[in-house]
Amino acid sequence: MRLECGCPAEYPDWDAKDLDLSNQLVHILTLPMFLHMPLAYTAYLNRQFSEISNLELTEKWPGLILTQTGFFRGRILSLLESEQTLSRHVKSLPMPFNLHGMLHNGGIDTMRKSALQLQAKLFDIGKMPKELYICHLTCLRCADERGGDKILLLRRWVESPTLKKRL
Repeated sequence: MRLECGCPAEYPDWDAKDLDLSNQLVHILTLPMFLHMPLAYTAYLNRQFSEISNLELTEKWPGLILTQTGFFRGRILSLLESEQTLSRHVKSLPMPFNLHGMLHNGGIDTMRKSALQLQAKLFDIGKMPKELYICHLTCLRCADERGGDKILLLRRWVESPTLKKRL
């Protein structure tokens, strides 16, 4: 269930945990960015929500959106239940797709330190960090009621034999 503002009412406890989302069905929507800042982010979230509703698909955690930024183009991913569709926006994640989660208490402006800590933690345990996914768990409207700003950082990683040797 989504809250009225669009935030997830409940979300998985992925703080300080490794998870494998290999072959997970997702709805992927690309969005324009300018220097890693999304343009018309809310409009694209609404578009994704309406496409999922029109396709009669169900989200695994409604409102939990993984955002991957880029210099000029990014994408948003919504995890789906195991249902088949012919939509070009619905794909399975590749194998392996290992993530490590970290819950950041604070806004996007204070997230840099947490992202660097997450990256350093992965290096320390011999894993090579790849792309970063951001999940906004609260918005400005519901942050006060739900314990402040919360962002879930998910960093994809791969095994690195070179880093394992250095440990």
